[in-house]
Amino acid sequence: MKFTRKANAAWTGSGKDGKGSITTGSKVLDRTQYSFHTRFEDGEKGTNPEELIGAAHAGCFAMQLSFLLNESNFTATTLYVDAVVTFEDGAITKITLHLEGDVPNIDAEQFQQIAHKAKEVCPISKVLNTEIELKITLKSA
Repeated sequence: MKFTRKANAAWTGSGKDGKGSITTGSKVLDRTQYSFHTRFEDGEKGTNPEELIGAAHAGCFAMQLSFLLNESNFTATTLYVDAVVTFEDGAITKITLHLEGDVPNIDAEQFQQIAHKAKEVCPISKVLNTEIELKITLKSA
């Protein structure tokens, strides 16, 4: 399967005082504001590249894990993934994926193995050049 997706960004002004907007092809984000302040400070409304990477990674990983669980004859009731993106000295140095899963009839070891495989084969994990840590909680066994 091959497909393309599209997004764009517009920026006006200087790096610190300017403002930008991000639009996705699906229009889920449509001229969504971002700026120096939304990236490096708290409190201003808008997004930032690191937050978007975290959302993309969490979403991709959860979907990949769901497919791998299905291949092993398990279906998750819920998979919740929280991605924490660490930005340090001009680089993303780490992403921690906190996974909480409710998967009937699976034991903790199987869940761990399948989750770690999902982390390795998730397309977003593969494109990122950073440490990816996975913390797992299984709600039902």
